[in-house]
Amino acid sequence: MTDDLYAPSASSDQALWTRVLTLHAHVERHLAQALQRRHGIGLSEYRALADLAQASDGELRMQVLADRIGLGQSSVTRLVGRLDTAGYAYRDLCPDDKRGVYAVITEEGRQRLAAARSTYSEVLSAALNTAASDPELEPVVHALRKAP
Repeated sequence: MTDDLYAPSASSDQALWTRVLTLHAHVERHLAQALQRRHGIGLSEYRALADLAQASDGELRMQVLADRIGLGQSSVTRLVGRLDTAGYAYRDLCPDDKRGVYAVITEEGRQRLAAARSTYSEVLSAALNTAASDPELEPVVHALRKAP
């Protein structure tokens, strides 16, 4: 028996998913480094600010924010704590349900997000372009860019 028996075929779902994860890691690393270096915020902070800014009233329940950015409840609590310390967002209690906690973006948070948006867009495109030069990742990048 050889190890090849246990390796996924090049066309299998597992192999495709591995390429997607490789692309994801590549892009996330570049985005995180650029946002931290140029704007002093992490990738999760950027995504939280973007989601809060898109909310009609600039606020989201903490659990909704956690679900949107893919974090657990305790992680999003720490994240909003960091945003609060930086002056970019704050916690607010729901007036109808004192157990409900919201994250609310501040004007300073909106300004930080606006400053970081072009970096995010630029670095995302550059990272995808770099990945597209890899024969293993090119079909994944092409499929993403072709999707509606």
